[in-house]
Amino acid sequence: MTDAAVANKDTPSTAAAPPEAMAWDNRARRVVTIYVPLACFVFILLFPFYWMTVTAFKPNAELYDYDTYNPFWIAEPTLDHIYKLLFETSYPSWIVTTMSVAIAATFLSLLASVLAAYAIQRLRFRGSQYVGLAIYLAYLVPPSILFIPLATMVFQLGLFDSPLALILTYPTFLVPFCTWLLIGYFKSIPYELEECALIDGATRLQILRRITLPLAVPGLISAGIFSFTLSWNEFIYALAFIQSSENKTVPVAILTELISGDVYQWGALMAGSLLGSLPVAIFYSFFVDYYVSSLTGAVKE
Repeated sequence: MTDAAVANKDTPSTAAAPPEAMAWDNRARRVVTIYVPLACFVFILLFPFYWMTVTAFKPNAELYDYDTYNPFWIAEPTLDHIYKLLFETSYPSWIVTTMSVAIAATFLSLLASVLAAYAIQRLRFRGSQYVGLAIYLAYLVPPSILFIPLATMVFQLGLFDSPLALILTYPTFLVPFCTWLLIGYFKSIPYELEECALIDGATRLQILRRITLPLAVPGLISAGIFSFTLSWNEFIYALAFIQSSENKTVPVAILTELISGDVYQWGALMAGSLLGSLPVAIFYSFFVDYYVSSLTGAVKE
């Protein structure tokens, strides 16, 4: 027997390792590479919501006395902050205004985006690809630059301090992204379906209404979630175009109406943030399946 054969015989191989050791090694590797990073991500993501919830239900004595009370837990929960928010401020009207603005802006943005995306993707006119790229590049323009000329137009049209000003200005940053998103989704729908409808005598509007849009429901919901969320959380335009307290949206109102000089009403602030985030969370929970399916594609050929 040669020296190499003796060396190979004496050296233990991984194949000879016991199954228990291999299983333990796989579990340890999975914990280190998957579960530990996932746990860190979930903690960093959810801790602000936990802190917001705890602060909303803490009495003022616990909020400012960390030597006696645990800052991460509630000793005696209270609803005083929520009661003050709902009955001593205009928070209900802020919620209604924010909801109406978000729904109206989302509807207008989806309507314009569907027509633009379908025309760019299906009509195949010269330069359609460059038009789609230009629309998406318009989304990259910072809102802090756009709101200056938009403010001039809002004043000239007499829309200042009106929710209509927000409804008409929000599509300026919603339509470009939604159009770009729907262009990609319409591209994944087989064109042969529309060709068959054209042969049967259907018009473009009939094809859009009866064939394309039903197949593009996940993409529409994905664009709607994006539009609704941005409209709900938008701050710069709402701060610049709305002045009266009753017409303010939630993000602006809780910052401008619940802070008196250098006095921060932390309980009411966190309660307003918590209640303001619930509609978006509920909206996501109803359509999360459609949103995920929109990320995986449309109809397979």
